[in-house]
Amino acid sequence: MKRPLIACLLAGAAALPAIAQDAPYVLPEIVFEAESDTTLVQDGYVPGISRSATKLDTPVGKIPQAVTIITQDQIEDQAPRTLNETLGYTSAANPNNYGFDTRFDAFFLRGLPAYYNGYFRDGLRQYNAPTAWFKTEPYGLEGVAVLKGPNSSLYGVSGPGGIVNLITKRPKDERYREIELSTGANDRVQIAGDISGPMSEGSDFNYRLTGLVREANSDLPGYADDKTYFAPALSWDNGVTRATLLAEISSSVTGGTAAFYNPAYGEVSELYEGDPDYNDFEQDQWRLGYEVEHDLTDSLTLRQSFRAARVDIDLEYSGHYPVGADLARYWGHYKENLDTLVLDNELRWSLNTGAVSHEILAGADMTRADYETYSILGYVSAAETAAAPVPFTGSQEQRQKGIYLHDQMQWGNWQAFASARWDSVETTTTSADRSSSTQDDTGRSGRLAVSYDWNNGVMAYGSVSTSFAPNIGFVYDDPADDSTQRAARPTQSTQREIGLKYAPEATNLLLSAAVFDIDQRDGTVLDVSTGENRQRQLDLNSRGFELEAQASWDNGWGLIASYAHQRVKIEEGAAGTAGNELSGVPNDMLSLWGKYDVQAGPAAGLGLGAGLRYVGESYGDDLNSIRNDNRVFVDLGVSYRPAQLRGVEMQLNVKNLFDQQEQTCTAGYCYRDEGRTWTASLSRRF
Repeated sequence: MKRPLIACLLAGAAALPAIAQDAPYVLPEIVFEAESDTTLVQDGYVPGISRSATKLDTPVGKIPQAVTIITQDQIEDQAPRTLNETLGYTSAANPNNYGFDTRFDAFFLRGLPAYYNGYFRDGLRQYNAPTAWFKTEPYGLEGVAVLKGPNSSLYGVSGPGGIVNLITKRPKDERYREIELSTGANDRVQIAGDISGPMSEGSDFNYRLTGLVREANSDLPGYADDKTYFAPALSWDNGVTRATLLAEISSSVTGGTAAFYNPAYGEVSELYEGDPDYNDFEQDQWRLGYEVEHDLTDSLTLRQSFRAARVDIDLEYSGHYPVGADLARYWGHYKENLDTLVLDNELRWSLNTGAVSHEILAGADMTRADYETYSILGYVSAAETAAAPVPFTGSQEQRQKGIYLHDQMQWGNWQAFASARWDSVETTTTSADRSSSTQDDTGRSGRLAVSYDWNNGVMAYGSVSTSFAPNIGFVYDDPADDSTQRAARPTQSTQREIGLKYAPEATNLLLSAAVFDIDQRDGTVLDVSTGENRQRQLDLNSRGFELEAQASWDNGWGLIASYAHQRVKIEEGAAGTAGNELSGVPNDMLSLWGKYDVQAGPAAGLGLGAGLRYVGESYGDDLNSIRNDNRVFVDLGVSYRPAQLRGVEMQLNVKNLFDQQEQTCTAGYCYRDEGRTWTASLSRRF
């Protein structure tokens, strides 16, 4: 157990009121909500108006696209430790391909990899290099918007399966305080705090300070899960001009190796690959950005968003390889850094042309991303590998600029969304020998969606959309042959989608259904068959359908349900794979989460939640010679808010209740699921 943090927890506990034994009276209930309702308006598990899908404030039930919003209440009730866990109850989102691995948030959307081109934060792309990935702290979010299918026409460089837009906690215009102490499996201890409100009474300035400190281990020897996180925010609003400053600085240490040895193809053993004495993955990241809006008139608004960010990683990893009938060990040392700058300028214009109303958005954006890699592999000892200089192995510089135009038109019960975009990207790649080459890519993308609203909450729509996504990093035509390394070609795609949404007024209910068909060219996928994180490219087709429900009712019930059926076919790939299904993509996924908060009686304040996640069968390699069995995970959540102690909440969450630890294989390598874990917290809001 780690004593310094425990001392902090005990000190923090002193700030929480002791639970009274006699409870002389009951204080009137006051609910303190963490969400700011600025760019995302939400009520329980149900999103209302969001800017995350179209960059314009639009009711989610009226957007002619499959969109899932994970709300603040869902995050709080399910207590996810990572972004992957946050996505676990979202239709067509698959965060289960690589078993237990907290080093990266590697998720798929509609069966297609989204971990490189699918990350966005507050509407701006969050670049990830091959290993220098930005880590997401769920405690710092007030929502997550999952936009299914191509979104390049508005967001620029992004993948065909969709994007995940992280919505940062923003300043509130009323006083808010929270302190939370938590513990859990594997010596987990954490203290977190979140404070917000106006700088002074009547001030136009609001602030927010969010942070945490965590020390934890895992089931794997020498694999830590430590983190410090601090995110300040400041906003100003005088009624005409609105400005928000968002920042973060964080540092984390996890294990460097999460894999188990594969003794044979399609088989995972109990032998952990990591060396407990050489197993640190250190990551430091920061971001600093702003959003500014100015109303020129009641119908004309200028906006600008900017973010600078950097991530540095230092990875110590190890593994085994056969030597005759025995196994020997290797050790690797990998360093990578990534710098990014993103700028987006927009003009919003509201107008009417006869019977047609328009919400027009015109914009221009620019991005810059630079990364460098350093790597060495040793076969003598961990000490020798750690002491050896780590040589330069490659770098890339990418410069992107784009212009776009979006028009949301409405006449009577009809609505049309039309978007068009042009991008130009220059990528300079430098190899280990310092030789360099430059690749210029240009691409167009667009969207046309038409919908009809029956005025009873039912909306039907159809859409066609395309995407364009140059890729940062190298790919290998043969991942086992270093000489096949090259700069990745842009990924392009076309999607056709039809769907229904049902969001009746005054019901706090959102039902949606969608059928989709996506053609992808030069898609980038992760290949770990050589024991390293390498990428390759192939052409794919993804088709299927999704069903989803979100509801929160005044009787204390909340519900989230989703089902997705899909098939991802390899159109062109490695020899012998054409016509096969892409590995690691389950044909069926189902999830169900429900929570009931007792409203009255002796048990008032008690909340009972339970969830089920079903991951169907899939293939474990692109040759379709390995099959992954279906897996079922059960989660529980229990909370209690004592009526006598206003703002105090105790909560227990158990994930994978029945301790299912099945194997799952992707791209020919097999992993193990994490077993049962639990977290418990005591918090106070005031």
